[in-house]
Amino acid sequence: MTTGLSVIVALSLDEPDLSDGAKIVGSIYPADDSGIAHRNVLFPCGTSAPPARYEVAPGRYTVSATLPSGVVLSRDAEAHEGRDTPVTLRAAPSPYESHSWQYLMGNIEPYEAYHDGSTIPVPRSQGSRSGVWESDSIVEPGHAAWIGDPEPAGWHFAQMLTLADGLAERQAVFELAHTAPHSVAHLALGDDAARLYRFGARGPLDEEGNSTLSGPTGPRQFLVVALAGSEYVVTLPAPWGGAQIEVMVNERQSPTGSAVSVSVRDSHVGPALGYMTRGAFDAAATLVRDAETLLYAKMTNPLAAVAGAYILVGSELTEQPHRWDPWLDYLRHEFDWMSDGSLLWAMRHLRRAHSETERNAARDALVEAFDRGVPVFTLGLSRLIHGLSEFPDDPECAHRLDQARRLSYRVDMREPFVIVALRGRQQ
Repeated sequence: MTTGLSVIVALSLDEPDLSDGAKIVGSIYPADDSGIAHRNVLFPCGTSAPPARYEVAPGRYTVSATLPSGVVLSRDAEAHEGRDTPVTLRAAPSPYESHSWQYLMGNIEPYEAYHDGSTIPVPRSQGSRSGVWESDSIVEPGHAAWIGDPEPAGWHFAQMLTLADGLAERQAVFELAHTAPHSVAHLALGDDAARLYRFGARGPLDEEGNSTLSGPTGPRQFLVVALAGSEYVVTLPAPWGGAQIEVMVNERQSPTGSAVSVSVRDSHVGPALGYMTRGAFDAAATLVRDAETLLYAKMTNPLAAVAGAYILVGSELTEQPHRWDPWLDYLRHEFDWMSDGSLLWAMRHLRRAHSETERNAARDALVEAFDRGVPVFTLGLSRLIHGLSEFPDDPECAHRLDQARRLSYRVDMREPFVIVALRGRQQ
């Protein structure tokens, strides 16, 4: 029998929809030169997922994992000849089991800090405690407005800037919606200071994962929330295959500083987005490469494919061709309701351009991306600004660059998906 270490990260993830838990990037290092190292490997996180087994030589090892939040877990273990040695990396508990996915992503404090009265951060304002909108709002206190079927031009830069600058004639929900928006109550989970909402492909879900509303849905979906006297237009990355989208509206000062956080309860891509948001592209790429076949085999989940492409393009520093290059063409031409596909194509080709013709092709893709509207992913907005700035003498690029920059001042760049703060409140 061979010698092995069986590793798991112990953190309950409120897991009815996550039978395999989440995948976390870690490493196994020998204490001396005689052992076998495993670098940038995947460990399961959760209570229902089986541990991951790695063969090693007998001896002492250090096993470590970095959570998407940036928290590092580590412990020493001794592997014995012909035996499997279990290794459990224990994370501090989440403030509520229902909020454990947000905790894994680093959007909320651990249990001890959250529930210790002496360390509670100052709330954003006393007004934020109620979650009340203006008196003529369709949204009740503690609720949000789901826009499942927005106007086709609703996510274009001109419209978003009009909303962000407070120049719209009507409330944001009515400016954005094509069919009637819906008031959505937060889930009866945790407390009212960190409100959770969950969404599936067709709209809001209840605590058990069942749909609570039915209605038409468009290619993009949004949520409008109010907090501390400001409104936020939240991009919902829906549909995301069978995975749930989770939104947390945090009245406390969160670890990231974000008032609203959006994450996808996807065992691979969800943590990868957490790593990407914090700049850990190598860790994110480890997860995406592990899931490449799942992401791109049939392109049934274009948003997950785009997320993977952002990570692969962002972590690739050479010009050599890759088997995923044709996927960028497909994302650009088959999903014209989002600008991210054109952006990814432009990023990749601008980096590899060696002629004026190639640069012009990348330039045209950037203009196309802008004209398709605000990206789903925050990284896309950043890359759009960077790309357009490469053409300072082009009037069409300069005009679009000005609008993209203006909107970026209202966008929380710490979040993976675009969240726009309205009515003069800059991030």
